[in-house]
Amino acid sequence: MKDKHLMANDGLYQYIRQANTREDGLLEELREKTEQLPEALMQISPDQGAFMHILAKTMGAKKALEVGTFTGYSAICVARALGEDGKLVCCDVSEEWTRIAKAYWEKAGLSDRIELHLRPAVETLDRLIKTGEQGTFDFAFIDADKVSYDAYYERALQLVRQGGLLLFDNCLRHGAVLDDIETLDPDGAAIVRLNEKLHKDERVDATLLGIADGIYMVRKR
Repeated sequence: MKDKHLMANDGLYQYIRQANTREDGLLEELREKTEQLPEALMQISPDQGAFMHILAKTMGAKKALEVGTFTGYSAICVARALGEDGKLVCCDVSEEWTRIAKAYWEKAGLSDRIELHLRPAVETLDRLIKTGEQGTFDFAFIDADKVSYDAYYERALQLVRQGGLLLFDNCLRHGAVLDDIETLDPDGAAIVRLNEKLHKDERVDATLLGIADGIYMVRKR
């Protein structure tokens, strides 16, 4: 039996993106503002945001974790899904980028459910573990420096409850995962190693999704 798969092209991707996205005015405004930044490629796509929102909402998530917040688009998508009594803990190191995020969280009426930590994410995650928050998070999204993905994974896995989900962004690296690992930059090599680890890790159920630049979705057993 032959595998069934789509031959992606720009037109088909745009169709999928439109069909998957209900982007309101605030998210559209934030996306367009972010597109003016030199680092605009760090922004998640609208269809990815829609996927994360419905996933968090469907599983009834109330407490979530984000490593790598940038200008706050993904945080809005997730925080909205958590409900008024929900909490999203965001980790970032850039005051410049998160200043934009905080302004849009305020516009979205989400400031009271988003807690931002401006320090290296490993420090924040270690602090959460030290203060007894293991197994209390329902959902985690990791989209920061790729060389630290494994460190984030090991800590986030402790913080997420059994049956909780972890999502890792950029796990296809625009196709670079097909190249010889010896030819990849440190970020690309780190992603290939993480993909291999997640595939074999008996602590989790894992699947690599062809959404945006590749999302590895992991369920803690």
